[in-house]
Amino acid sequence: MSRSEHHLADVDGLVTADELLATVDAVAEWQLDSGMVPWFPGGHADTWNHTEALMALMLGGRRAEAERGFDWLRSMQRPDGSWHQYYLADRVEQDKLDANCCAYVAAGAWFHWLLYRDRGALEEMWPMVSAAVDFVLDLQTPRGEILWARHADGTPWSFALLTGSSSICHSLRCAVAVAGELGHERPDWELSVSRLARVIATEPDAFAPKHRWAMDWYYPVLGGAIGGDAGRERLAARFDAFVTEGWGVRCVSDRPWITAAETCECAMAHLAVGEEETARTLFSWSQRLRTAEDRYWTGIVLPDEVHFPAGEQSTYTASAIILAADALAGSSPASGLFTRHDELPPLLETPSRSDAVEPS
Repeated sequence: MSRSEHHLADVDGLVTADELLATVDAVAEWQLDSGMVPWFPGGHADTWNHTEALMALMLGGRRAEAERGFDWLRSMQRPDGSWHQYYLADRVEQDKLDANCCAYVAAGAWFHWLLYRDRGALEEMWPMVSAAVDFVLDLQTPRGEILWARHADGTPWSFALLTGSSSICHSLRCAVAVAGELGHERPDWELSVSRLARVIATEPDAFAPKHRWAMDWYYPVLGGAIGGDAGRERLAARFDAFVTEGWGVRCVSDRPWITAAETCECAMAHLAVGEEETARTLFSWSQRLRTAEDRYWTGIVLPDEVHFPAGEQSTYTASAIILAADALAGSSPASGLFTRHDELPPLLETPSRSDAVEPS
């Protein structure tokens, strides 16, 4: 398909707009006729990484392909507002219902609005977004965290994940923004996301312990629940535990596994708290995983410099590169979605569960 106006720009000698556009084209090449964007040819898709790819396609002027991807989301949404965890081209691969994956479609819908200001398209996405949010919020506990998932039979998981809840926090603010733009009052959503943000910022014991994982370190900042001085302090506290000089972010603190996607996400977290130099440095290291075919290796193991998973070049990694490049260049109307959280609906002051007044 032909490309419409794109929104990508050079990033300070690190990567050119033409190179980024070639990477977007590589993502589009692997999109299926159904609109689904798998991780790689023959692989599965999940709605989180699929939506991330749609954002990259939009930035690269591939609006038609992105909207085909939104059509696929609508066609696969379950009556309860959810999606299964993993899809193959012709069937469901994993039938779990992951709250974070379901919530992220709201971020994709708001991203589409920021780029195109197409009210008709936003109204068309509203039923999908509204149903997804209702599914997600049905997993919120009285304390405020969001349980990880439901089994396909509806049975909820017994615990919440900090990374997932942090991403959900951002997605729910996008959903509140969509509702506000369309004139739908959702005060319950506003209260729910504010309660979630408070728990993320103040009650770490609410979440399953995953301290070895980098995403639990930077996602509360990337998702906007922790910002300013507190965000900078959080990133500084474990920077050395997760970052390998010259390469990027280890996905697990005690393993030499560097991933380009997490390096780019971490760069955006630093950018969100005003640490632009660190963000650019991290992004520059991610370019070491660029291939001659304009794709990106998912990860690399040090010191042997063996790519992992073996031979994998993934659409979600390429998409994270595109989003980070846009955030750094500030070249699109959506470039601040993950880094300028004050442009999203504000979080409300909410009491802790112990401070809350029980209804009479």
